[in-house]
Amino acid sequence: MQSKKAAAGGKPAQRVIKKYPNRRLYDTDTSTYITLAEVKQLVMDSESFVVRDAKTNEDLTRSILLQIILEEEAGGAPMFSEAALANLIRFYGHAAQGFMGTYLEKNVQAFTDIQAKLAEQSKTLTPEMWAQFMSMQNPMMQGMMGNYVEQSKTIFDKMQEQMAKQTEQMLGAFGIKR
Repeated sequence: MQSKKAAAGGKPAQRVIKKYPNRRLYDTDTSTYITLAEVKQLVMDSESFVVRDAKTNEDLTRSILLQIILEEEAGGAPMFSEAALANLIRFYGHAAQGFMGTYLEKNVQAFTDIQAKLAEQSKTLTPEMWAQFMSMQNPMMQGMMGNYVEQSKTIFDKMQEQMAKQTEQMLGAFGIKR
């Protein structure tokens, strides 16, 4: 599945996948029908793509990504507990909904960055260095996770500050002072 690497402007072309009423997905890049598993592989390969309704041209990318997550969650080792899913649902319609999305996105990105750094560093390790690394895994992992937790706390603190400022502005608009 090789995608077109450059559009007229020289930047990578975004792959377009059309979803037909019969629920089939058509990859316009390869001129073939593809499965949800193949769309998942595009995600895993960091391919840029958009899923569009074949009739209305509506962007369906989010719903397809959610469908992939649903299949992954149902397929054995779920990532989210029932309690975590219930808590996520509770944020919909809540004043903090927008902040929670940003908070989760930044935390997942921070965790992904940590994984990428670890993978990059592991490429240069000799078998002896790898053995030494594995013996130090707990302190190193604690340090990495400590950094991650600190980043997460910082993001959460910023989110709380923004909410407090917005609340004060909203109350001020109604003539209410704290």
